[in-house]
Amino acid sequence: MPLTKDSIREALRRVQHPGLGTDIVAAETVRKIAYCDGYASVTLAAAGTGAIASPEHRAQVAQHAAAAVRLHAQQQGEAIQDVHVEFAGEGGSTAAAGNPGGGATPPQAPRPTSKAPPSPQHQAAARALPGVRHIIAVGAGKGGVGKSTVSVNLAVGLARRGHAVGVLDGDIYGPSMPTMLGLGALDAVVHAGMLQPFHVHGVKTMTIGKLVDPDKALIWRGPMAHGAFKQLTEQTSWGELDYLIIDLPPGTGDVALTMSQMLRLTGAVIVCTPQKVAQDDAVRATRMFQQLGVEILGVVENMSHFVGDDGKVYDLFGRGGAEMMAQRLGVPFLGAVPITTSLRRNCDSGDPTANFEGKDEAGTRLTTALTDLVSAVEGQVAMASLRTGRSRPTLTIN
Repeated sequence: MPLTKDSIREALRRVQHPGLGTDIVAAETVRKIAYCDGYASVTLAAAGTGAIASPEHRAQVAQHAAAAVRLHAQQQGEAIQDVHVEFAGEGGSTAAAGNPGGGATPPQAPRPTSKAPPSPQHQAAARALPGVRHIIAVGAGKGGVGKSTVSVNLAVGLARRGHAVGVLDGDIYGPSMPTMLGLGALDAVVHAGMLQPFHVHGVKTMTIGKLVDPDKALIWRGPMAHGAFKQLTEQTSWGELDYLIIDLPPGTGDVALTMSQMLRLTGAVIVCTPQKVAQDDAVRATRMFQQLGVEILGVVENMSHFVGDDGKVYDLFGRGGAEMMAQRLGVPFLGAVPITTSLRRNCDSGDPTANFEGKDEAGTRLTTALTDLVSAVEGQVAMASLRTGRSRPTLTIN
């Protein structure tokens, strides 16, 4: 029988509360239970009714709770990938109790509160990804502005200049790379315990979209998304890369925070469309990265204008808004990318390389815009590396 929240709750009745002489369910210690696709998350009380205050008791109860859930899963004949136990305190803050009982522990993203906001120390404590020179996050404050389009074309453009490039589809809930990079006919391969990235259009890529049923909704809470992002990042055999582009999900939530805690980023690219409603959220995304100590490489104005097949230009959303926003925030402006019929067609058919080979006037304008964007990002990465002392000489042999 499949596991459910109710069956997990019943399994937790085997765990005794260290101070109340009853089980943790009867003591109302269990605050939340989540389960999906082999990942279980249990939140226990660190304050209020049924609270477990002692760190020693918390560790003991967390170990017993994880073991109880795993035993229950085994009895039901269902494989379980991970059990994550944490303690919730006053005001919704959480203290992670780790993952006693085995399995990979999803990293706990810093949770912003009025008392302890995230700080640049998260980047100071983050680590580099072995073999990867530069990690660039592509984010925005809202969905639908074209983060994936910018990520894919930036990666392909860098690869066309001779760089070794990877693309990580960090949008756990809505992965776009299977379509945009034409991965439909390819199957995921695991070798020596590591995911092998797909090689397409001159870049390496990995996406959750090729590891789950394409029609399945990923209804995951934060710890599950953390675990998935960690696996895609650290258990993919990226090899030696000059650039790893990370396409982030919309907003300023769990995955972005986890990424900034885990990985030492060269910087972030903010994608914004010209209109005011998009600027408002892009400002929030910019402030989030700055608060986390991530350098802003610049802002891209996507969908800046529409270019018809006849070459006529239409300012559908009011061109220039994102550039003015960048000036107001004091961050670089990386360029404006237009909408064209061919851009839509190439993204839907999984052929981003064609965006750099435009022949008609609309295609030429698109190619020029993308080429200028790639050059601007290269320049900003070089300056960021100099500022942080990460730049090192390279030798090219022809």
